[in-house]
Amino acid sequence: MRDSFNEINITPLTDIFLVLLIIMMVIAPMLDQQGLNLAVPEVVKQEDIVKDNKIMNFVVTNDNKYLFDGTEVAVADLEDFVQSHVKDYPDGLLIQVDDNAEHGAVVKLMDSARNVGVTSISLSR
Repeated sequence: MRDSFNEINITPLTDIFLVLLIIMMVIAPMLDQQGLNLAVPEVVKQEDIVKDNKIMNFVVTNDNKYLFDGTEVAVADLEDFVQSHVKDYPDGLLIQVDDNAEHGAVVKLMDSARNVGVTSISLSR
């Protein structure tokens, strides 16, 4: 007569978990996470903002259109437009975003500005 199997051998399971742990510990430092370097702004009252600033002001509307001084800029011409105006506005870029604008539209404007050399980008609501 054969004895019944009463115990579960967890040694192979433990070996697998240890191997997976070692693999994760080796791979985790190699992962390169890209992100945005953000500086936390100071709270400034509207009256304290100097009107002499040379800041390029863009508005991203609810329907994901780009407005510069009230005129619409096409998505295809965005980078060329920023390139042509960046010398007139050395203090950077201010993006005013409507509440229902898509994140991708804002990121596209930020990428276009970064590609032409704008280093100071601010967001406003």
